[in-house]
Amino acid sequence: MFNLVRNEWEKIFRQKSTFIMIGFLILIVFVNAGITKYLEGKERPSGNNWKQELMAENESLKQESDGVQIMTPSMKEFIHKQVAVNEYRIKNDLPPVSKSTVWTFINDSAGLIPFAGLFVLIIAAGIVANEFSWGTIKVLLVKPYKRWKILLSKYIAVNLFLLLMLIVLFVFSGIAGAVLFGTGEAAANVHLAYVNGRVEEQSLFLYLIKSYAFSSLSIFLLVAMAFMISAVFRSSALAIGLSVFLLFTGGTITNLLASKFEWAKYSLFANTNLMQYVDGLPMVESMTMKFSVIILLIYFSLFHISAFAFFTRRDIAA
Repeated sequence: MFNLVRNEWEKIFRQKSTFIMIGFLILIVFVNAGITKYLEGKERPSGNNWKQELMAENESLKQESDGVQIMTPSMKEFIHKQVAVNEYRIKNDLPPVSKSTVWTFINDSAGLIPFAGLFVLIIAAGIVANEFSWGTIKVLLVKPYKRWKILLSKYIAVNLFLLLMLIVLFVFSGIAGAVLFGTGEAAANVHLAYVNGRVEEQSLFLYLIKSYAFSSLSIFLLVAMAFMISAVFRSSALAIGLSVFLLFTGGTITNLLASKFEWAKYSLFANTNLMQYVDGLPMVESMTMKFSVIILLIYFSLFHISAFAFFTRRDIAA
């Protein structure tokens, strides 16, 4: 199996487009850092009255919570968490970060994960379909390996490439952030989390790792879907087109449906953002972390059952 995975990994990096995609991702990171630095340079420096600002914000949040008659329990809980975090900052003299640091920039760069995912989807969509279009699939199947092992090696190679792109994004965001923004004050290196009814100081680095992992979950599922389409329909164009369309519109469409229909919680994109249970609100009030994990496992299983069933049973000569 190791030799098969290594062979697929080498195939990926024999393509010049792979290095172009990695280079383009790095370029996007540095351009984004430059724009952020430029915009911050035009902003007026904030004063030292951040405690008064947080107290005013808390008062506004409390009035909103008490004044709005129709408010879901989850929204009230979100306001309660925000008020608790603000009060903790005031009590412990921890001012909110007003300027970018290497850590805030790494966190903001998580918004570039869909662009990294776009490149991975291109690889996933073609890794099986291209074998058929290039006519190399027969040569591949002549080797003394079972079909499921060949397909599994391709899937592992794709996910290793996804991991590589996330590492590239994280590392070069750190480099760009350190060069342009610095590490900031000690208070900027702490993440405040509301856990079990109280505010806790957590490692910001570990929070960023968790944030990147959760934010890339939708890419991981879309890669599985693109891989399935590539194996079932042997069409890289269909796999790329459908997966890229869902990458940039799936969340928006699901949000619109979730605002009117509770059954939207069973869709894939209602559950891929697990950070909604950490920093935000679930898309549908009745959703829980356990529910989302179960739904994702169901979709994940369906994608792979379809891919392996078609690839192992279909007549390649047809």
